Amino acid sequence: MARNTFNAYAPTRVLFGPGQLNHLHEQALPGKKAMVVISNGRSTRANGYLDRTLDELHAAGVETVVFDKVGANPTKQVTEEGAFFAREQGVDFVVALGGGSVMDSAKVMAMFAPQPSDDLWDYAGGTTGKGLPLVNPELPWVAITTTAGTGSEVDSAGVISNVETHEKIGVGSANLFATLAIVDPELMLSVPPTFTAYQGFDALFHSLEGHISNATNPMADMVQMAAIENIGRWLPTAVSDGGNLEARTAVAFANTMSGYSMDFSACTSEHSMEHAMSAYHPELPHGAGLTMISLEYFRFWIGHHVCDERFVEMARALGKTDAEKPEDFLDALRALQEACGVADLKMSDYGFTGTHEEALELARCARATMGALFACDPGETTDEDIAGIYERSYR
Repeated sequence: MARNTFNAYAPTRVLFGPGQLNHLHEQALPGKKAMVVISNGRSTRANGYLDRTLDELHAAGVETVVFDKVGANPTKQVTEEGAFFAREQGVDFVVALGGGSVMDSAKVMAMFAPQPSDDLWDYAGGTTGKGLPLVNPELPWVAITTTAGTGSEVDSAGVISNVETHEKIGVGSANLFATLAIVDPELMLSVPPTFTAYQGFDALFHSLEGHISNATNPMADMVQMAAIENIGRWLPTAVSDGGNLEARTAVAFANTMSGYSMDFSACTSEHSMEHAMSAYHPELPHGAGLTMISLEYFRFWIGHHVCDERFVEMARALGKTDAEKPEDFLDALRALQEACGVADLKMSDYGFTGTHEEALELARCARATMGALFACDPGETTDEDIAGIYERSYR
């Protein structure tokens, strides 16, 4: 199934490992005035990560301003506001300090800030975006990730929600890779167990989807299997013992490898499906939504026998070493969800109704807003097929 050719481009310099934030001031930074983007929560300040980052930047001779309004699902409105702030402050690069939402929003701010438009959707796709080419070069940006979930530190797009149109769309450009990424597992020790699990499964699904996609290839296979193996072995420990730095480091490595999976191949329609879910219910954590639909999603493809050997490979990588048939993958995935305390998540807890009409609306939204990922599926689907996955996942 895997292609024997690939086009690999991932130009971000990555400093990986415990304590790497302490080396930020030693790096060749891409400007002299930075907008540091953080979430609208308290943890980045309370844990001292913001002060440490500002100290490192100041030691490097960089002037800083802080933008602190990014929520759990980054929105068009807040991303535009951050870009306007960057324009007003005359910054010449952006620093993202936080999880996937912060990194997604910050990189899109870096893309949008130099443009002449005041409407981000001029450069978005989907059904309402204009898809215009960029007029001016993007600002450079630096990623300092405090979670292990999205791999956004090494990819070139951010997923932004337009709450008015119920769209959640990838926005980016070929040049929007971070100049520098710091992946320091010490910054992840404070992530609560539930969110450690959600984020870990998000990273896992990037590689599981990538491994069955029609865009996979030997380079992608290599990073995907590394990610799957490390999450299968270490995520339960990171969830149950958040202070275990060895586990945090392994999951952080898996997350970055899953970021490379998106660079070298692609996710599939499972991600489109979840983005539709959280576009309608923004309070739904992305990793939780993916987990809710995952078993039925992969059961669908196993039933179509599109890549049986790959499902056996993934089952073994998740720890079911005696796997012999594709259905064993579902047992391995379910066991990992149980070990991490996320096996019983309910769509009904987030406002979903479980009706066929709702499922079909979600299916159509998923295809309309992120149809490119459907093109990476290992086979064809109809809207009724996708609606059926939602319905069977509902509880």
